[in-house]
Amino acid sequence: MTASVETATPLLEICDEIKAAGGEAYKLCYQCGKCDVVCPWNRVRNFSIRKIIRQATFGLSEIEGEEIWRCTSCGNCVRECPRGVQQVEIGVSLRRLASEYGVFPGGARAVRGVRGSLVAEGNPLNEKREQRADWARELGVPEFTEDMEILYFVGCYYSYDPRLRRVAVATARILQQAGVSFGILGNRESCCGESIRKTGGEEVFRTLARGNIKTFIDAGVKKILVASPHCYHTFSNEYSEFMVNFQVVHLSQFLLELLQQGRLQLRGEYPRRVTYHDPCYLGRHNGIFDAPRQLLAAVPGLELVEMRDHHEHSLCCGGGGGRIWMDTPPGERFADLRLQQARDSGAGVLATCCPYCISNFEDSRLNLEYQELLEIKDITEIIQEVL
Repeated sequence: MTASVETATPLLEICDEIKAAGGEAYKLCYQCGKCDVVCPWNRVRNFSIRKIIRQATFGLSEIEGEEIWRCTSCGNCVRECPRGVQQVEIGVSLRRLASEYGVFPGGARAVRGVRGSLVAEGNPLNEKREQRADWARELGVPEFTEDMEILYFVGCYYSYDPRLRRVAVATARILQQAGVSFGILGNRESCCGESIRKTGGEEVFRTLARGNIKTFIDAGVKKILVASPHCYHTFSNEYSEFMVNFQVVHLSQFLLELLQQGRLQLRGEYPRRVTYHDPCYLGRHNGIFDAPRQLLAAVPGLELVEMRDHHEHSLCCGGGGGRIWMDTPPGERFADLRLQQARDSGAGVLATCCPYCISNFEDSRLNLEYQELLEIKDITEIIQEVL
């Protein structure tokens, strides 16, 4: 038994925890290995989700080791599995068990600090709650009221990260130019909780979710606009567990709708070759592939090309499943491979619409010394340039 902290974790406890997350699905695995073939980790090092599932079947999973913390929850294994084994949910259940025992090996130790920041300030970045709307101060963005068309739920990274704040600013300016009646929650907004749930922080997730839901209801929110695929996924698929149902739309869908309605006019040109990266939680998890591409294709002068891995086969950036908070050594970064694919496509701009992807791609651009070869852009930044 390798699941011990001071004494061995009982077999039944591990099995019960897995059952609570994914039912009996782990027993369906017949070890075909298709999950390992499509796992992005096996492009940079040896990793076997199949082995973890096999160990879990017998309650023998190593909760003290690094392996259960590697999964980025990209969903490739789930998409490929012929037996319906819920690999992501099983992995999360093992992380929950490790968390209960206070086992955070290596890079996973950062998760402890993240949880404290989420509880205290409502964001994972150790930033002050009262500074959440500082990016909007000079733009005249109002706080949301019930008579507005839509709530713009900004998200943590777009609110605080200096690079990603530019995306929030571009979004607000586009919405203002299109005449959209919108507002933000300011310091009443808290993290959606998606990534902390994937690291086993179930209680923190539930606290954040209940807080956000109460804020939405109190403010009279009916329609929510989000830029982060992780927020989109959580509000659309996970908050329903709390018996609520808000209309949620991703920014790429909403901007395309504004364009089709004639509320947005793209007057400038963007004479660049652009390739689009499908974020895992927008594409593979939620099936939104067309809207971002249609939006980019509508930009005058823009030439859209595809990378080797695209649509449902898109290569994960490496930031999901809470990995955005964990260190990944050089040589094991999926984002490096993705930037190489972008360069192979002949594109000078890599466009996407996810804060984790942009953060990882910007880091890889520096590491690979691609500063003069490739730009990283959120779709909204391109749209703003041609308004």
